[in-house]
Amino acid sequence: MRPAKSSTTSWLAAAIVVATSVSGSLVAAQSAPEGENGRYTMTPIPEGVLRLDTRTGTVSTCSKNGSGWACYAVPDERSALDAEIGRLQAEVEKLKGQLAAGPTVSGKIDEALPKSDPLKKTEPKVAEGDRKLEIPLPSDQDMDRMMSFLEKAWRQLIDMANRVQKDVSGKI
Repeated sequence: MRPAKSSTTSWLAAAIVVATSVSGSLVAAQSAPEGENGRYTMTPIPEGVLRLDTRTGTVSTCSKNGSGWACYAVPDERSALDAEIGRLQAEVEKLKGQLAAGPTVSGKIDEALPKSDPLKKTEPKVAEGDRKLEIPLPSDQDMDRMMSFLEKAWRQLIDMANRVQKDVSGKI
């Protein structure tokens, strides 16, 4: 999707091209110097100047920036659409040719299908007694260390909450 400014500029460019070609003399239009044989037609717009190349039909918007004037071509939506239509038509013809040549893969094969999936990895056969998984439980010493850590963390949290409450109540 294009920004609104680009679309507005495109419509404005199209309107100016039509108006210039139909009437031949637009009140606001100014010709380029005779040295260029009147190649460009300039029309003032709020953003700067709209430039029409009378030889190629290219429309550009020109605006003055800090370093001077800069002109940028207005996107020609019609030529982009024509190019895409041409590409799609060529692709359709190519696909029609492939379809007319006949299918390259048939649905029926003469050999029998394998009874198992060759890509499936089989698990190694292990006796039932060897499948024990043992997870060691924490010792009493480990439990005591964990409890002392949690008690210390809890006390620090309560002390911090009390400090915050004192600070808030002192400011009120």
